Amino acid sequence: DLLLRLRKRGLRIAIDDFGTGYSSLEYLARFKVDRIKIAQTFMLDLSAKPGNAAIVKAAIGLARDLALDLVVEGVETAEQLAQVKSWGAREIQGYCYAKPLIAEEAARLLRLGKISPSC
Repeated sequence: DLLLRLRKRGLRIAIDDFGTGYSSLEYLARFKVDRIKIAQTFMLDLSAKPGNAAIVKAAIGLARDLALDLVVEGVETAEQLAQVKSWGAREIQGYCYAKPLIAEEAARLLRLGKISPSC
């Protein structure tokens, strides 16, 4: 009920840390969400742990098939960036772009067009 009321007020709903803890596949069927953010834990050792790669790739495909926005969290290397982009990810979050910034600094860099991959 609360999520529906928030949605009616124009807010969008996201599931953070998708794939861990309470963010299960059941939530995608049960709640109307707009976006999922793939947990950064799956990005750790992406090339060394085939299971992590399979989970990230499947989550990207799932988001595409369900017409959900998707953010891949924890992208820290050029290799990870290239891999998730090749799987269709368009929104990336992680140290590959920037360390955490205060909102004003992030807004300033975005206005200047200065946020781009640094890895």
